[in-house]
Amino acid sequence: MVARADITIERAPRDLPDSRYLRERPPRYVLRARTTVARPLAEVFTFFSAAENLARITPPEMGFVILTPRPIDMRVGTRIDYRIRVLGVPLRWRTLIDVWEPGARFVDAQERGPYASWWHEHRFREEDGRTVMDDTVLYAPPFGPLGRVSQHLIVARQLRHIFAYRAETIVRLFGR
Repeated sequence: MVARADITIERAPRDLPDSRYLRERPPRYVLRARTTVARPLAEVFTFFSAAENLARITPPEMGFVILTPRPIDMRVGTRIDYRIRVLGVPLRWRTLIDVWEPGARFVDAQERGPYASWWHEHRFREEDGRTVMDDTVLYAPPFGPLGRVSQHLIVARQLRHIFAYRAETIVRLFGR
């Protein structure tokens, strides 16, 4: 199994996707992560289509638990409630599936949680018999100027850890 993960974090671009959410909650930063696995697109998308699998690819110290009753019907408008720990503090998080294009992409947007803005686009494409997964997270930490300080001291490092863990776990789950 071949896997590769690239993670970058920078200031959010000015030309944002056309999204009511992003107009109402402007992001300050963008995280981009790319993971490539040697598995068919249909298999990889099916795995990511099941909200229950998110717990499997989240670092255990985050104590990730889905609170929404199962099964969860993934489609535009689906809301999913979670419980997580951030720096040991238990928090609730609610996401809304804002875009749902089976086999190609989906977007989850935070309705309630630790960020002032969190819009996560998952894109999938097949390339040379492998699946390339591109994640784009447009986000803003909470607390205005204090959030900008925390971005540099804590948030960026934590997000890199989460997405690196995710990439490593995906390789383990899909085998070598």
